[in-house]
Amino acid sequence: MKQNKRILLAVVIVLVIVAVVLGVDFLQRQKALAEAPTDMPPGSIPIFVDGKFTASFVPDDLGQLEGSSFVDAEEGKTQEGWLLRDVLRLYVPERKLKADTLVTVASSSRDKFHVLTWAEVDDPANMVMFDLSGRGTLTLVSTIPGFDIRDSWIQDVDKIELETN
Repeated sequence: MKQNKRILLAVVIVLVIVAVVLGVDFLQRQKALAEAPTDMPPGSIPIFVDGKFTASFVPDDLGQLEGSSFVDAEEGKTQEGWLLRDVLRLYVPERKLKADTLVTVASSSRDKFHVLTWAEVDDPANMVMFDLSGRGTLTLVSTIPGFDIRDSWIQDVDKIELETN
Protein backbone atom coordinates (compact mmCIF):
# COMPACT_ATOMS: atom_id res chain seq x y z
CA MET A 1 0.00 0.00 0.00
CA LYS A 2 1.37 3.38 -0.92
CA GLN A 3 1.97 6.08 1.67
CA ASN A 4 -0.80 8.31 0.20
CA LYS A 5 -3.39 5.53 0.49
CA ARG A 6 -2.46 4.91 4.13
CA ILE A 7 -2.79 8.60 4.97
CA LEU A 8 -6.14 8.81 3.17
CA LEU A 9 -7.38 5.68 4.99
CA ALA A 10 -6.29 7.15 8.36
CA VAL A 11 -8.09 10.43 7.61
CA VAL A 12 -11.28 8.56 6.62
CA ILE A 13 -11.15 6.49 9.83
CA VAL A 14 -10.68 9.64 11.95
CA LEU A 15 -13.59 11.35 10.17
CA VAL A 16 -15.85 8.34 10.76
CA ILE A 17 -14.95 8.29 14.46
CA VAL A 18 -15.62 12.04 14.76
CA ALA A 19 -18.98 11.63 12.97
CA VAL A 20 -20.00 8.79 15.31
CA VAL A 21 -19.02 10.79 18.41
CA LEU A 22 -20.92 13.86 17.18
CA GLY A 23 -23.95 11.73 16.30
CA VAL A 24 -24.06 10.11 19.74
CA ASP A 25 -23.66 13.51 21.39
CA PHE A 26 -26.54 14.91 19.31
CA LEU A 27 -28.81 12.00 20.29
CA GLN A 28 -27.94 12.42 23.98
CA ARG A 29 -28.75 16.13 23.81
CA GLN A 30 -32.10 15.40 22.16
CA LYS A 31 -32.90 12.86 24.86
CA ALA A 32 -31.92 15.36 27.57
CA LEU A 33 -34.44 17.84 26.14
CA ALA A 34 -37.16 15.27 26.71
CA GLU A 35 -36.22 14.69 30.35
CA ALA A 36 -36.88 16.92 33.30
CA PRO A 37 -33.84 18.75 34.66
CA THR A 38 -32.21 17.15 37.66
CA ASP A 39 -32.07 20.43 39.58
CA MET A 40 -35.85 20.72 40.09
CA PRO A 41 -36.94 21.18 43.70
CA PRO A 42 -38.27 18.06 45.46
CA GLY A 43 -41.96 17.49 44.74
CA SER A 44 -41.83 19.38 41.46
CA ILE A 45 -44.22 18.36 38.72
CA PRO A 46 -42.71 18.66 35.23
CA ILE A 47 -44.78 19.70 32.24
CA PHE A 48 -43.85 18.31 28.82
CA VAL A 49 -45.24 19.63 25.54
CA ASP A 50 -44.82 17.30 22.57
CA GLY A 51 -42.16 15.35 24.45
CA LYS A 52 -40.05 18.37 25.41
CA PHE A 53 -39.67 19.66 28.95
CA THR A 54 -41.41 23.02 29.20
CA ALA A 55 -41.66 23.92 32.89
CA SER A 56 -42.17 22.57 36.36
CA PHE A 57 -44.01 23.70 39.46
CA VAL A 58 -44.47 22.76 43.09
CA PRO A 59 -47.81 22.96 44.91
CA ASP A 60 -46.68 26.16 46.68
CA ASP A 61 -46.48 27.89 43.27
CA LEU A 62 -50.25 27.48 42.87
CA GLY A 63 -51.03 29.96 45.65
CA GLN A 64 -51.06 32.73 43.05
CA LEU A 65 -54.07 31.13 41.33
CA GLU A 66 -57.70 31.54 42.25
CA GLY A 67 -58.97 28.54 44.20
CA SER A 68 -61.93 26.38 43.20
CA SER A 69 -64.02 23.77 44.95
CA PHE A 70 -66.84 21.30 44.50
CA VAL A 71 -68.57 18.66 46.60
CA ASP A 72 -67.88 15.17 45.30
CA ALA A 73 -70.94 13.04 44.59
CA GLU A 74 -69.45 9.85 46.03
CA GLU A 75 -68.75 10.90 49.63
CA GLY A 76 -70.17 14.43 49.77
CA LYS A 77 -66.78 15.89 50.73
CA THR A 78 -65.58 19.26 49.55
CA GLN A 79 -62.64 19.10 47.13
CA GLU A 80 -60.65 22.33 47.09
CA GLY A 81 -57.76 23.31 44.90
CA TRP A 82 -56.75 24.87 41.60
CA LEU A 83 -58.14 24.28 38.13
CA LEU A 84 -55.77 22.38 35.85
CA ARG A 85 -56.55 24.82 33.04
CA ASP A 86 -55.26 27.74 35.14
CA VAL A 87 -52.09 25.82 36.01
CA LEU A 88 -51.38 24.97 32.38
CA ARG A 89 -52.03 28.54 31.24
CA LEU A 90 -49.29 29.69 33.61
CA TYR A 91 -46.65 27.55 31.88
CA VAL A 92 -47.85 26.65 28.37
CA PRO A 93 -48.30 29.16 25.54
CA GLU A 94 -51.98 29.67 24.67
CA ARG A 95 -51.34 28.78 21.00
CA LYS A 96 -50.49 25.20 22.08
CA LEU A 97 -53.82 24.77 23.88
CA LYS A 98 -56.30 23.75 21.19
CA ALA A 99 -59.54 21.82 21.77
CA ASP A 100 -58.00 18.52 20.59
CA THR A 101 -54.74 18.88 22.53
CA LEU A 102 -54.32 15.77 24.68
CA VAL A 103 -53.47 16.35 28.34
CA THR A 104 -52.10 13.35 30.23
CA VAL A 105 -51.74 13.60 33.99
CA ALA A 106 -49.76 10.77 35.58
CA SER A 107 -48.56 9.34 38.86
CA SER A 108 -45.58 7.01 38.55
CA SER A 109 -45.81 5.91 42.20
CA ARG A 110 -49.43 4.80 41.68
CA ASP A 111 -48.81 3.60 38.11
CA LYS A 112 -51.88 5.54 37.03
CA PHE A 113 -52.67 8.16 34.42
CA HIS A 114 -55.65 9.85 32.81
CA VAL A 115 -55.90 11.42 29.37
CA LEU A 116 -58.19 14.38 28.76
CA THR A 117 -58.63 16.79 25.88
CA TRP A 118 -57.97 20.49 26.37
CA ALA A 119 -61.70 21.05 25.68
CA GLU A 120 -62.55 18.87 28.71
CA VAL A 121 -59.92 20.55 30.89
CA ASP A 122 -61.01 24.04 29.83
CA ASP A 123 -64.73 23.45 30.48
CA PRO A 124 -65.50 25.00 33.91
CA ALA A 125 -68.41 22.58 34.43
CA ASN A 126 -65.97 19.64 34.51
CA MET A 127 -64.03 21.03 37.49
CA VAL A 128 -60.79 19.33 36.42
CA MET A 129 -58.57 20.47 39.25
CA PHE A 130 -55.74 19.66 41.61
CA ASP A 131 -56.66 18.99 45.22
CA LEU A 132 -53.86 19.20 47.79
CA SER A 133 -53.60 16.02 49.86
CA GLY A 134 -52.69 15.94 53.52
CA ARG A 135 -49.19 14.76 52.53
CA GLY A 136 -48.66 17.84 50.35
CA THR A 137 -49.03 16.04 47.03
CA LEU A 138 -51.54 16.87 44.32
CA THR A 139 -54.50 14.74 43.31
CA LEU A 140 -56.28 15.31 39.99
CA VAL A 141 -60.02 15.33 40.69
CA SER A 142 -63.03 16.09 38.51
CA THR A 143 -66.79 15.97 38.09
CA ILE A 144 -66.59 14.44 34.58
CA PRO A 145 -68.83 11.35 34.45
CA GLY A 146 -66.61 8.29 34.70
CA PHE A 147 -63.82 10.36 36.25
CA ASP A 148 -65.91 11.64 39.15
CA ILE A 149 -65.28 8.81 41.60
CA ARG A 150 -62.32 8.60 43.97
CA ASP A 151 -60.93 5.37 42.56
CA SER A 152 -60.45 7.02 39.17
CA TRP A 153 -58.71 10.15 40.48
CA ILE A 154 -54.95 10.45 40.04
CA GLN A 155 -53.22 10.72 43.42
CA ASP A 156 -49.60 11.84 43.84
CA VAL A 157 -49.40 13.51 40.41
CA ASP A 158 -45.78 13.72 39.25
CA LYS A 159 -45.99 14.44 35.51
CA ILE A 160 -48.11 16.33 32.97
CA GLU A 161 -47.77 15.76 29.24
CA LEU A 162 -49.44 17.65 26.41
CA GLU A 163 -49.69 16.38 22.83
CA THR A 164 -50.63 19.15 20.43
CA ASN A 165 -50.89 16.84 17.35
